[in-house]
Amino acid sequence: RNRGKLKKFRNFLNFKLLRDSSSSFDPIMTSPTVRSSDSEEIASASASPSRRVRELLALCFSSVEVGGSQDLESLVKELVDCLNSLFENVASKASDELENDDIVQVLAEILNLLSTPQLDQDVIDALSFELLKVIPKFADLSSRCLELVEEIVDRFVVACNPRDMLSMLCEALDAARCSLLPSSCSTPLLHGLSKVFISVQRRHYEQFKVAVPIVLNVLKDMSLEPDVQVEGVFDKALGIAVSIRDVSLKLKNEEDTKVRCLLGLYVIQITAIFSVSIRDKVASFVPLVVQLAPFLTYCGLTHLGLIAGNDTEKLMSTVAGDDDDDFRSSFPDINLGASLLFIWAKISPEVAANAGSGNDVDELQSNPVKRWQAYGMLKYILSSGNLIWEFKRQTIEFLLDITKGVTPSQCKDEQIDCSDYTPSIYAALQAVTLVMMYAPEADLRIKAFEALKRIIYDIPALQRFDVLRALVTNSQSPSMTAILLGLVKDSMGKSRLQATDCATADTHVFELVELVLKPPQGGPPLLPDQSDAVIAALNLYRFALIFESTVNEAGKERSRGGSEVLSKKNLEKAYKEWLLPLRNVVSCSIAEKLKEDTDQESSLDTGCLLVPLESVLYRCIELVEEKLKSH
Repeated sequence: RNRGKLKKFRNFLNFKLLRDSSSSFDPIMTSPTVRSSDSEEIASASASPSRRVRELLALCFSSVEVGGSQDLESLVKELVDCLNSLFENVASKASDELENDDIVQVLAEILNLLSTPQLDQDVIDALSFELLKVIPKFADLSSRCLELVEEIVDRFVVACNPRDMLSMLCEALDAARCSLLPSSCSTPLLHGLSKVFISVQRRHYEQFKVAVPIVLNVLKDMSLEPDVQVEGVFDKALGIAVSIRDVSLKLKNEEDTKVRCLLGLYVIQITAIFSVSIRDKVASFVPLVVQLAPFLTYCGLTHLGLIAGNDTEKLMSTVAGDDDDDFRSSFPDINLGASLLFIWAKISPEVAANAGSGNDVDELQSNPVKRWQAYGMLKYILSSGNLIWEFKRQTIEFLLDITKGVTPSQCKDEQIDCSDYTPSIYAALQAVTLVMMYAPEADLRIKAFEALKRIIYDIPALQRFDVLRALVTNSQSPSMTAILLGLVKDSMGKSRLQATDCATADTHVFELVELVLKPPQGGPPLLPDQSDAVIAALNLYRFALIFESTVNEAGKERSRGGSEVLSKKNLEKAYKEWLLPLRNVVSCSIAEKLKEDTDQESSLDTGCLLVPLESVLYRCIELVEEKLKSH
């Protein structure tokens, strides 16, 4: 029986050699009598790694036919070593047309071998396990190499068990990622994975759940490459999404629901990944996002659900549950992606139409809870250091749209508790202050300041001063601290504030002023560095003294404890612990600057800062002394 096999193999090989003079197999090596025991002798006769690759391919082909399956593993290992050596030789030199042609021939020979009908399945399986990690390295050398690598991967996908291929492709992708190979080296593997997804026959959800995080990590690394062709990478990512959707269409009941949720998470995450990769005009990416929009409808997602954060939480809880933290960590930008999908719909009417977007602005204007949730989601865009400024501009303009005409009375009338949303609103306000400080255009900084004011006034008074106090406490910029204290003053002076609001403001103003005039770290504030914040704090305290006196004179109803600002205890504390020490510091600073002759320009700038501060300080001292006399 073995002799019959041997004869058949020889006849086939001789026919192939006669038919194609450029056959990949060397006539010397095609004899099935050559065994792996002769490999050292053969290797010494061959100085070229590419020639040795051809020899090993022939040996692999014949190993099972002649009963040498025990040597197949060592042959494949040596083949991998030769391919790695061939790649290192090319990578260490400048591009050489002859060397590239040699590599093209090697890849073509590998493809010819895999396409041979008589090739044993054991050989294919052994080659697939190792070659999928090596062959992609050659994809970056030329467009022809890329085509051949894709064809080799496709051949493995067709010839091997889909379940095994899914595992091997994921392992190969991870290996390529760890080796820091160029993005083009991973695209054939992604292409093959999209085909394998469709071929999987059972346990789709479990296998997709393992593969999708690996794909996302690869896509993220690819998108961050400086010279990456975003469109090419996006096509492969979209192919994965299409395959998952096609599989979902064939499923039923719970597994279909879970696969759709996984698909929704995947689409949201790749939106974030590719939006971050944009380095030029946003408009150039619109046609790509348009292709993603239909997936939102298919997965049961809405723009309002995305911007409120409800849809992302629903998807994640369905797929990951409460305990799968590893899976959740694979989607670090899920909230950013959800927010960006909403902003993309605002940027492009075509995206909005494909995703079935409704009149979300009206809904957010009329629904305080949804609006507060939107603040918490949009902060991911505003605080991101990787997005171009156009996204932040669109986000600020959207904030201005949904807060137009909104008043705190909406929340008070409906008796809605805002405390659950306060932390996310606070984070959103911090993100807006970053735009105010670092936006490259004055117009955007002005719009951000207006958005800051509207969001603050959208918070009920009970939580508003808690948020302002947190912002002031954590502010690293004296100028931003001054702006925030100015907003506190404006909030106190709003005619719409009712008695309870006044009481709330009165309670916190004293704390806010103390944070600046008597810093928690001790000592008076540093001058002139913190002059802006000190002037704003003094102005706020002066306004509070006048405001509280006016309220008392008007006979407005106050809390039983009376005014905190005007209490004798607090007046004495402000006088002795804030104002008098600050007066000494200001006077000494001005006197020192007047004596300095070495740097007249610096002295003049410092004087311009300290003189207005001194004026406000003395006015505060006079008001406190006057109030203390009344006690």
